[in-house]
Amino acid sequence: MTKKSFTFPMSAILIAVLATGCGRKPEKPVAEVRAPITVQDVNDAQQGWCDALLSISKAYAEGGDYKAIADGVLSNTYNYDNGTVLFNPTLTFGAQNFRLDKEGAAAYFIGGNPKYPNDTGFALKPWVSCSYTNAGNNSGVLIEGEIAGAMGNVVLIDNTGSETTVDKFFAFKRGADGKLRIIVHKSSLPFNPS
Repeated sequence: MTKKSFTFPMSAILIAVLATGCGRKPEKPVAEVRAPITVQDVNDAQQGWCDALLSISKAYAEGGDYKAIADGVLSNTYNYDNGTVLFNPTLTFGAQNFRLDKEGAAAYFIGGNPKYPNDTGFALKPWVSCSYTNAGNNSGVLIEGEIAGAMGNVVLIDNTGSETTVDKFFAFKRGADGKLRIIVHKSSLPFNPS
């Protein structure tokens, strides 16, 4: 009996090695690494809220499409299109004190919704200036991962020069697009013991 020798061509060996992946485990997808949220990011988001409020007020005063602008504000400034928002605005009370959906928030800002008969449209007031301060010169900003909170005051001035100060707490969540959007809005008039 003769012995036959059998050899594999080098290309067959290469194909076999590539097909098995050289025994390596598949690599896990690399998660996108983003820079941490900064205090400046939070300040920018707060200024964005002030600017958004004034844009609704201005459109209303000029006879523009303030309803469409308000809808855009609620989508771009708040997180309603991506999840739940806890909204407790300043001038609400009773059963309608807490707003858990976009419709309730829109009613607060622009009024006109029979489900919310006490809402006259906070953003429709003739506001001409809106600014914010954070407690403790930004010590009132807390950042934890993709969530940030800010506590302080918002100062509103109307077209007669009358000033209104409101205590505010905002919590923001960073979305997949990198934008901070409000997930908690709590505001009230400062306590006056007199």
